[in-house]
Formats: sequence, structure tokens, C-alpha cells
Amino acid sequence: MSDELRDTTGFLYEIGLLKRYKRTGWSLVGVPAPESVADHSFRVSIVASVIAAMEGADPQRASFLALWHDSQETRTTDIPHLTKRYVSAASNEQVTADQVRPLPTPVADMVAGAVAEYENGETPEARCARDADKLECLLQAREYQEQGHTNVQPWIDTSLDSLNTATAKALAAEAISQNTLDWLERAKQTPPIGE
Repeated sequence: MSDELRDTTGFLYEIGLLKRYKRTGWSLVGVPAPESVADHSFRVSIVASVIAAMEGADPQRASFLALWHDSQETRTTDIPHLTKRYVSAASNEQVTADQVRPLPTPVADMVAGAVAEYENGETPEARCARDADKLECLLQAREYQEQGHTNVQPWIDTSLDSLNTATAKALAAEAISQNTLDWLERAKQTPPIGE
């Protein structure tokens, strides 16, 4: 087997760690089995595409950037905000550079480019993806709140304060105003297409 195939396969196994690594901040509020980094990244990617479509940006690019936004956590894990006061970590671009160094150039450039664009936050798609990261945290906090975890308001507040696009702000306001299962009641009352 070539070194490129070996290293690319190893990278794919490494990315799989995100399915096992838990988002650590939620343990502070007593969530016994918090979402994984991969769980978070999946919904961030969906939310980014929705925000981008509503903002007139490229939904596919925004979703792609969001998909890679926490890929560095295979090596750093999810460092809680309080911990960041005491421990400094390499930048996401530096971690990504180490991750992709052995990969074929087209793959390495693709991943590093997505991470750099997201981190710079200058393109409309990057702004949508960054807002999606915060909006997803707010959505998750609301879900945990309805499950009885009462100390999640700081996550909601900091997420709200971090949003930049008009769409993300409007979606956040709506997310706060409705029950997380209101969609289910509406779905049950809507007749299927063709009836």
C-alpha cells in the first residue's frame, strides 16, 4: 500500500474520533451523556447551509466549512472555555497543518483551505458557518434546558451575543420562543402531500 493511501486512511480513522469525543462544556451543567463533537458538527453543517441559503450565500460551501470547523479536536479534544483561560492550545490552522501534512496535496489543500476560510471569517459562507456554530450551541442548550438542565442559560446568552447575520439572529429568537418539539405537533396536523 502506498504511503498516501496509508496516511489518508489513518486520517479517516482519526476523524472518527469526533464520534466518540464528547462536548465537554455540557458536563459542567450536569448533562450525563452530552453530544459528541461529530453530533455537533453535523447539525452545524445543516444550520450553515440553511443560514447561507437565507442570506444569499453558497449553502454548499457554508456547510462544507462548518463540517471541518472542529476537526482539530481529534488532537486537542473539546477544550472548555474556562480551561482556555489556563491552557493555551495551538491555533486550529496549526493543528490542521499537522493533521494534513502526510495527505495527498489535493486533500491537504482542501481541508486546510476550508479551515483557514472558516477561521478568517471573511467570506459570506464563513460568516454563515461561524453563526451556525453558535446557533447550534443555542439549539442544543434549549434541548438540554427542556430536559431539565437549568444551568444552560449562559450558553444561550453567549451564543446570542456571538451571532452576526440577520438570519441567524432571527432563527435564534424563534428558537428561544418555541418548544423544541413544536415542529412535531405542526407535522402531525399537516396533511401529507396528495391528500
